[in-house]
Amino acid sequence: MTALPAGWRTRRPTLDDVPELLALTHASDIAAMGEPDFTKDDVRDALTGPNTDMTRDCWVAVDEAGAIVGFAYPHNPGGGDRDFIEVYVWPERGVPAQRPLLETILRRAAERGEEFGHSPYTVRAGAVPTEEPWIAALTDAGFRFVKQHARMTMSLEGVAPEPPQPPAGVTVRPVRAHDEAEMRRFHATIEEAFRDTDHQATGYDTWRQRVAGESSVSYDEWFVGEVGGEWAGVLQSSDSSAEDGTGWVSDLAVLRAYRRRGVGEALLRRAFATYAAKGRTSAGLGVDLANPTRAARLYRAVGMHPMFEANIYELTI
Repeated sequence: MTALPAGWRTRRPTLDDVPELLALTHASDIAAMGEPDFTKDDVRDALTGPNTDMTRDCWVAVDEAGAIVGFAYPHNPGGGDRDFIEVYVWPERGVPAQRPLLETILRRAAERGEEFGHSPYTVRAGAVPTEEPWIAALTDAGFRFVKQHARMTMSLEGVAPEPPQPPAGVTVRPVRAHDEAEMRRFHATIEEAFRDTDHQATGYDTWRQRVAGESSVSYDEWFVGEVGGEWAGVLQSSDSSAEDGTGWVSDLAVLRAYRRRGVGEALLRRAFATYAAKGRTSAGLGVDLANPTRAARLYRAVGMHPMFEANIYELTI
């Protein structure tokens, strides 16, 4: 095993570490992408999300003075056959903790795969192309490149609080969050629309648990798109980036039979207008560039551009 420098050690994180972990992830993001991409809620969710137990699944590396220089955690909310692991380190001074944390979390990933009942078990990790030491660590551990993911963003300056009229026959309305049947249909739409991608399926109960675990949920930013009165697609927002003034689209899903009719754009325009009405300054989302629906084309068409692109690497254990 790769050893930590003399005087350094690993320990389990606690919620008291959230401010220090946020500072670490911000420093790492700025070094890799030029700006931070994490919020306090993101850190808390990383430690407490479904199927993540910070006392068993997460680690921090600390230097001889006790300062946190590295942070590792997994992500598999649905308990499927794939983990996504993250290892953050302080630029330059935290790099010696990178490989030890990777080795540690890979051992835990093997255990998690067995606990979830999957053999083999797949582990994925992301890296911005400029993160050369991290890419080298992943490659040396046996990971292979599989695809690219992009974080898209746009300014909401000049976006009116009232959305433009959708195409003829298309309507957009807020979800009826207190209607259990509608919420089940909302979730089922996401799962159905992403079936032709490598999206990890998540059961309804796990999905609701994940939503309930967020510090706040603005259901007035969740929308249903219809065509001729028929359910056609949905847009789910997240409050995770609200503290940074960003409206975040966590999922945009249009059923196959209703694609190329302007439903996706109408849902996005409605979300952007709602964010702008609340004083948000930007909108963002993540997109799989290998998505067969070519979603990135739509996002560029509505004015979004890549904030950064990340390589996705994969290892089967």
